[in-house]
Amino acid sequence: MLLAIDTGNTNTVFSIWDGEKFLATFRASTEWQRTSDQYYVWLSTLMEHKGLPMDIDEVIISSTVPRVVFNLRILSDRYFNTRPMVVGKPECRLPIDVRVDAGTQVGPDRLVNTVAGFDLYGGDLIVVDFGTATTFDVSDSDGAYIGGVISPGVNLSLQALHEAAAALPHVDITKPERVVGTNTVTCMQSGIFWGYVGLINGVVAKIREERARPMKVIGTGGLAPLFQQGDAVFDVFEDDLTMHGLTVIHKFNKDTPEV
Repeated sequence: MLLAIDTGNTNTVFSIWDGEKFLATFRASTEWQRTSDQYYVWLSTLMEHKGLPMDIDEVIISSTVPRVVFNLRILSDRYFNTRPMVVGKPECRLPIDVRVDAGTQVGPDRLVNTVAGFDLYGGDLIVVDFGTATTFDVSDSDGAYIGGVISPGVNLSLQALHEAAAALPHVDITKPERVVGTNTVTCMQSGIFWGYVGLINGVVAKIREERARPMKVIGTGGLAPLFQQGDAVFDVFEDDLTMHGLTVIHKFNKDTPEV
């Protein structure tokens, strides 16, 4: 079985893939201090609880936190007796081209999402991912990654607002009943919700204008369905987009011989 690991700035996701479907998905907070032994105890306990055998023999990793990768490599080597594929490393090839400025490093998660989007829906895509940052990633008609947009994430914006203004509380992210708030909490909720709906629609419109062609929009990340309630321009949602991309990249490297 394949263990697919996606490490973001906030959370790390572990998914078990049997070649046809995901058997289980587990989440943990991202902590670079966590050792390989701690990872194994945590993961094996959850798999045992689910009744899954620990017969993992392949691992693929995507990480936006470089310091975490070392212990994940040790986890793979020590407990699963396999060398992991790491997206972004030269030995892990992608089934798409990356067409950005020379010397630019693109976040592995953004490349993985682009691979997944192209595999599922073809080219000319905009992938909007609600993570620690809200990112817009654009693929060409042949699936190549050609760049994107990075904005502050929703929770990051709320946290900054709360911490920078002593009188403003921390609030939940939800769609307010009205645009014009009548108290501090609803004013903040309206600003975040409708502000991000405007951000999403505005950025997507500008990308479509610049590209001068139809572009399908994929929403991913836990908050994507929330913002469609405000008429955000998503064509489809994919909760497991990144994990699907990791399985596609893994299969590509296994099935396609190096030239």
